[in-house]
Amino acid sequence: MKILITGFDPFGGEKINPAIEAVKKLPDEIDGNQIIKLEVPTIFYQSAKVVREAIEKERPDIVINVGQAGGRAAITPERIAINFQAGSTPDNSGKGPKEGKIEADGADGYFTQLPIKKMVTAMRKAGIPAEISNSAGTYVCNHLFYEVQYMRRHEFPNLKAGFIHIPFLPDQVKNGRRPSMNLSDMVAGLTVSIKAAVAD
Repeated sequence: MKILITGFDPFGGEKINPAIEAVKKLPDEIDGNQIIKLEVPTIFYQSAKVVREAIEKERPDIVINVGQAGGRAAITPERIAINFQAGSTPDNSGKGPKEGKIEADGADGYFTQLPIKKMVTAMRKAGIPAEISNSAGTYVCNHLFYEVQYMRRHEFPNLKAGFIHIPFLPDQVKNGRRPSMNLSDMVAGLTVSIKAAVAD
């Protein structure tokens, strides 16, 4: 089985993004399954274009996109992607999103195909803080989550896909007033999540 797992590049003035840092640290193989790692730009529509090209090239069985959710204290697999984008923060192209639907003919929302309850249980058993999230926001994370689900619906029906948010790294929270998680725990959490996904 092939698993494509992606992480965003730094954005919003940050010098680091825990998403791609954790993805890069994953092993190349988990329980005999090939792990394909990909960095994606924090840019509306461009991120989905990069992932589409990787899907067409690699033909993965599972796609997991990983993003940063500053302020969260746990690793949070997302339940649903919504067909809406908004936000005042520019993406890495320097432009903000055009508020409104992501895909004019898309469903209002798409549920993940990943076994998120099993993934959370596996992470908690490994001692990693984890919980299900019901909102991926309206920024590039939700945008990419939705676009991959849209691709799945229209082009890749056998694909399983989903999104996982991870907290800040400790170095990003210098005053200690916001939650963070060390990189090794993020990598461990993603690893057991992948194990749960391929076993489902």
